[in-house]
Amino acid sequence: MNNDCVLQCSNLSKHFTEAGNNITVLHDVNFAVAKGERVAIMGQSGAGKSTLLHLLGGLDNPSQGEVILDGQNFSQLNEKQRGILRNQSLGFVYQFHHLLPEFTALENVSMPLLIKGISPEKAQDVAMDMLKKVSLSQRAAHKPGKLSGGERQRIAFARALVNNPKCVLADEPTGNLDKENAINIMQLSLELNEESGTSFVVVTHETSIAEQMDRIFSLENAQLKELS
Repeated sequence: MNNDCVLQCSNLSKHFTEAGNNITVLHDVNFAVAKGERVAIMGQSGAGKSTLLHLLGGLDNPSQGEVILDGQNFSQLNEKQRGILRNQSLGFVYQFHHLLPEFTALENVSMPLLIKGISPEKAQDVAMDMLKKVSLSQRAAHKPGKLSGGERQRIAFARALVNNPKCVLADEPTGNLDKENAINIMQLSLELNEESGTSFVVVTHETSIAEQMDRIFSLENAQLKELS
């Protein structure tokens, strides 16, 4: 593995069997993300973009190939070790925020720190600092149901970044937002990227978002091709 790479996959393939038919979603994908790099992955619905993110995040197992995150090969880890690696080195942002509705914004952002074993007091201090960075400290005590869509997604970014991960995997993070909120969310992610040095892999349909990344890839016919 290149020492400059935070996340890398080699000869990655994923096959399914459905109604007796073999379906290839990904075939022989080779991909690497450097520290602090911003990468966009585009492609039509159903092309396998989310499947690729799940494999890169160790949430699913490839049919062939390997994924290496922060120097560790997911295939050589048990499920508990995978969970620890994800908690320490990855952040996840989805189209739908996936915040826990029964917890406040502060508690949601604190969750990865608590899972890591940090004390509740310290976790809340760090989480509040992150809420300040996304300009939502005044909403810390509000539950997701009391927040706007844009606010919820900013909370989701705060939660993804609170552990200072090596890489954030974002699956259509602006897909459920209006244009103004989408622009604000992407501007926030770029600022946080520059501030923290965290790498970003963003799946998106939006050309305007992809063009803000360092590199753009297209996933077509189970193959990942670099466009720029």
